[in-house]
Amino acid sequence: MYIFRRRALIFGAIASTTVLAFAAPKRNPQPLTGAPALWQDPVDIASRDLMYGAGGAANQPRGTFKFVKEDLSGTNPKLVISDSHGVKWKLKLGVEARPETAASRLVWAAGYFTDEEYFLPDLKIDNVPANLHRGANLIEPDGLTHNGRLKRYAKDEKDEGDWKWKENPFTGTREFNGLRVVMALINNWDLKDNNNKIIARDGQQIYLVSDLGASFGSTGRSVTQTDSKGNAGVYSESKFIASVTPKGVNFNFPTRPALINVFQLSDFVSRENMEWIGKNIPVADARWIGQILSRLSTRQIEEAFATAGFSPKETGAFTATIQARVAELNQL
Repeated sequence: MYIFRRRALIFGAIASTTVLAFAAPKRNPQPLTGAPALWQDPVDIASRDLMYGAGGAANQPRGTFKFVKEDLSGTNPKLVISDSHGVKWKLKLGVEARPETAASRLVWAAGYFTDEEYFLPDLKIDNVPANLHRGANLIEPDGLTHNGRLKRYAKDEKDEGDWKWKENPFTGTREFNGLRVVMALINNWDLKDNNNKIIARDGQQIYLVSDLGASFGSTGRSVTQTDSKGNAGVYSESKFIASVTPKGVNFNFPTRPALINVFQLSDFVSRENMEWIGKNIPVADARWIGQILSRLSTRQIEEAFATAGFSPKETGAFTATIQARVAELNQL
């Protein structure tokens, strides 16, 4: 019960406009000097705050918000908005908002880089136009939205494009294979290259998976979105490890999309070409990331889902499945 009372207090603090103003100091991007980075050792994993994630409590959304523009990328409705402290955010509405928030916390806990993301059950936006291309049904006439994910734009970062699963500086490394395992752990089946971003941060190229919304549901694209994203029952029932061979561990992800999707042939073929990501991962690398994740407490995992707006029942189911999967990795 503690984490859910805490969650209520946090959401109340986020919604309040009387909180002391916060604005991150503006810094100019530094010239690139360090080697590209995919992972950093989470030496503090047992104490990491999965309620707030990579951005921490200091960077959480505050104040009032106004519409800047509509973002038509991807499949979910998105708006770019700004707060009264000059911070710009990308608001994602729809079915991916909750699973993406929870996934960002677990991926970050494992040592991988993520965006700074927060979930708001209620958020009012001023000056929203009436002629939005999509998502108008998710915004009330007074600009009130529900169950949205906010991703923070950092002023001192520069987007340097996408990176490819098959072509990157980390292929074959323990850290890259660990990332493949983490994607299997959360059932993130939408592994298109354009969901991967390279960010220039503090003089270094940071590689991250920027879109984690297709997680915690089925192991592949299904006919209904309610099955494939943020569904505790479907996630708990899905198989994790398919087999272990002399070549390595084969995970039951990402699976071939439902045959009805063959009518979108290019998408169907591209998703078939993603299947290798969950195959033939060295046992030692899978066990390595499992040992890291085993240092997370039950409470930490629960907080990752509770802060993403999942009910106590859903949170319990997700947490039990995560812990069972981590145990499978450590038993390899």
